[in-house]
Amino acid sequence: MVKIFINNKEYEVPENITVLEAAQKIGLQIPTLCHHPELEPIGACRVCVVEIEGARTLQPACTTKVYDGMKIKTNSDRVVNSIKFNLSLIMANHPNDCMYCEADQRCELKKLVHIYDVRPLFPPTDLSDVFDDSSPSIQRDLSRCIKCQRCVRVCSEIQGMNIYSMIERGYKTIPQTAFDVPVYETDCISCGQCANLCPVGAIYETPDWKKVLRLIERKDKILIAQTAPAVRVAIGEEFGMEPGSISTGKMVAAVKRLGFDYVFDTNFAADLTIMEEGTELIHRLKEGGPFPMFTSCCPGWINLLEKQYPEFINNVSSAKSPQQMMSSVIKTYFAKKIGVDPEDIVVVSIMPCTAKKDEITRPQQKIKLEDGREIKATDYVITTREFAKLIKFKEINFMGLPDEEYDNPLGTSTGAGAIFGVTGGVMEAALRTAYEILTEEKLPKLEFTAVRGLEGIREAEIDIKGKKFKVAIAHGTASVKRLLDDMKDGRRYYDFVEIMACLGGCIGGGGQPKSLDPEILQKRANAIYTIDERSTLRRSHENPDVQKLYAEFLEKPYSHIAHKLLHTYYTDRTKNKDKAMSS
Repeated sequence: MVKIFINNKEYEVPENITVLEAAQKIGLQIPTLCHHPELEPIGACRVCVVEIEGARTLQPACTTKVYDGMKIKTNSDRVVNSIKFNLSLIMANHPNDCMYCEADQRCELKKLVHIYDVRPLFPPTDLSDVFDDSSPSIQRDLSRCIKCQRCVRVCSEIQGMNIYSMIERGYKTIPQTAFDVPVYETDCISCGQCANLCPVGAIYETPDWKKVLRLIERKDKILIAQTAPAVRVAIGEEFGMEPGSISTGKMVAAVKRLGFDYVFDTNFAADLTIMEEGTELIHRLKEGGPFPMFTSCCPGWINLLEKQYPEFINNVSSAKSPQQMMSSVIKTYFAKKIGVDPEDIVVVSIMPCTAKKDEITRPQQKIKLEDGREIKATDYVITTREFAKLIKFKEINFMGLPDEEYDNPLGTSTGAGAIFGVTGGVMEAALRTAYEILTEEKLPKLEFTAVRGLEGIREAEIDIKGKKFKVAIAHGTASVKRLLDDMKDGRRYYDFVEIMACLGGCIGGGGQPKSLDPEILQKRANAIYTIDERSTLRRSHENPDVQKLYAEFLEKPYSHIAHKLLHTYYTDRTKNKDKAMSS
């Protein structure tokens, strides 16, 4: 520990931490823009400057380490004037048309401008004219870019994709793709982490919430919503609830207040996914491969697979994601149950993930009806953030809502379905079912703690009746790529591998509420595991409504009809990429 003085008060803090971290530990807020707890600090924006006794110039709090006896001022006239001037310089290269900006009330720049009462010293000039809406997942309006480099750094440091780099110089600097190619024509996997970390409205998820709003107001179709596991442990953050709060009941009530006719739980389809994927795994075990088998529910991972690792295509489970399974079941099984033409149903998915917007555009995700028509399974995807916008736009008092239940028959789920929302969860849910089907015995302990945690790559050896089963989990695409490269080079071997493109899995998806809390992933993960622990049913194969679905419609896992509706295929897109780059 070291002794420091902040604004003339004495504190003891751990050594080898930054001034910013020390201030946060004592509950003092220092303004930041380029800083984010997931990224290495670079001190680019100079908004976090502080005055340190003995230093000739103001120092960035995010990169300056504390030392014993350090005397710091965060609120002197010199510091405040410098922050205001730096903010005014940023505003001179930023449009002030906030009413049109998708950042809305989440804009970190707007918040600081209000706090420091910044008035423009110069009119906005030389704004970038780069606007890129090529991707179904994200849009980029670089006239709003503040050059914080968060998008560049998260894409490089955390995701290992290196889609963006800073080009030009000075106030004309912007984050751009190689050769100014539209982002959808690059190797971008649509994870949306650049949008999640953007402090302003320069990169944001494609705003499908506006289309959904029009659908709600028209009311000429049957509107059905499905909600992903990770949404219920994050949506509350948008309304002032503590991170990690579980708000399933209020979330369902909010969807119904918006005007949806039915609300189903994607967790149900997660249980269904385990039945299909687990059966596929058991089939491979009996047939001797091909191994390893990879999970398939993360669309960001599927994009990475097809664009950079096509050699693993035959190893990936053919099971569709829970989102797509749910929508396929809604437009076939449920449509028949209520006697409605599937084309009169609109399915809206509420997801933590921007890549889900891309997933629903894949041609192989369409479903073929008995009369030969081919239709989209999921019509629209909105993120957790977009869902919150809709609630606020319709002036629904989220905190005052009563808890309400999902609709039947696609609303029942198990704890195994819930843990899909966190890294390691798909693996654990699959192991719970595979173990009991293979051994015909109950698990002595349901929790596979060996596959839990937030390390980027985790390995475990599972004993199933004397057979050693090697598994691995990777999340955050940079970690994923390290694992895949090792496997490709023969340095690692596994039987079963779970891949999630985003840190923490779905709880850290690109469409989740923005947060500067360094513990946010752990808090959301704890909430997911709490849902599992509180569940009466905790094994996917015990879900009575999934059993009923098979009995009434799908026959059995991996049946012909199940394969037709619930499975898909993948394509090598590396050649397409090379062709696009050369044309």
